[in-house]
Amino acid sequence: MPIPARVSIITLGVTDLERSKAFYEALGWELASSSVDGVIYWFRTANTYIGLHAYEELAADGHIPPGPRDGFGGVTLAINLETDDAVVAAFDAALAAGATALKAPEEAIFGGLSAYFADPDGYPWEVAHNPHFPIGADGRITIP
Repeated sequence: MPIPARVSIITLGVTDLERSKAFYEALGWELASSSVDGVIYWFRTANTYIGLHAYEELAADGHIPPGPRDGFGGVTLAINLETDDAVVAAFDAALAAGATALKAPEEAIFGGLSAYFADPDGYPWEVAHNPHFPIGADGRITIP
């Protein structure tokens, strides 16, 4: 049986649950009622959920030895937006919520605008407008 090509949940191991919860709430993201204070926080997105869980506990759950999170870990998270102006506004909102700027909005190779910020635990998020990836009414992009 093949594995369905979908991502249901992205769980981020964080060092301070309350700080991270406050950050994502400051972005305006909806906290799910199934969140458990001090254990795990769930945020709805257009097509998946973001979970926040204690770093050490998340590593233990996956039987993964925890280690330092210095530098690039090989993964970025991305939010595609409808316009270049929306990229600038989202980047500014993330900084106002406590994000660290990684790359200010700039013209991207694909013809739109791209910027990167890091959340309080250093997870890199890209906000981008790619005019070749249309966004549906449900917020999902189409990659032709």
